[in-house]
Amino acid sequence: MEGVALEILISLAIFSARIADVSLDTLRLFAVVHGRRGRAWCLAFVQVLIWLTAVASVVTHIWDKPWYAVAYALGFATGNYVGISLEGWMAHGEQVVRVFSRRGPEIAAILRGEGYGVTEFDGRGKDGHVTMLFIETRRKTAMDVARRARELDPGCYLIIDDIRATSSRGMRGVGPRVITAVPGVAVPGAAALASEQTPPPAQG
Repeated sequence: MEGVALEILISLAIFSARIADVSLDTLRLFAVVHGRRGRAWCLAFVQVLIWLTAVASVVTHIWDKPWYAVAYALGFATGNYVGISLEGWMAHGEQVVRVFSRRGPEIAAILRGEGYGVTEFDGRGKDGHVTMLFIETRRKTAMDVARRARELDPGCYLIIDDIRATSSRGMRGVGPRVITAVPGVAVPGAAALASEQTPPPAQG
């Protein structure tokens, strides 16, 4: 019985180590994408130490104790789920919500009244004039902004971009900025896709 209990404990340890390892690796990838070098370095260092410990136990006994491999695989799969969940809960960084709507000024006024910084741009799509609203916000509130815009105009078109760098961090919603963003995530159900009008560069 003691031998069985020991094997169960070792399997649980491998399972737990693999969850920690993959979770950290997932967070590391998000840190790399967002350009956080220091955080990515620290996460990579700890992640590799845990991985070496877990994989050494499995490789050494993979043929005579195959349940170690099962625990390893289960930990890997669970670690992906846990890592993505942790990153979504932490939600570090900022995002840009772009709203294309024919009711842009009305939506902008309401969002400003609710405390969001909104910049408006005029544009023209295939069905005529539209307004693009440019809203920078924390990642934790980006989907709230998108849902609020959809409530105000069910036919609007939404794009959410991750921000990697800005020219003046800390001045949210105050005019156009220099932004490097990963490809946007379009929210489905739009009436028409409007083309974005790029503002002229700031002088001085």
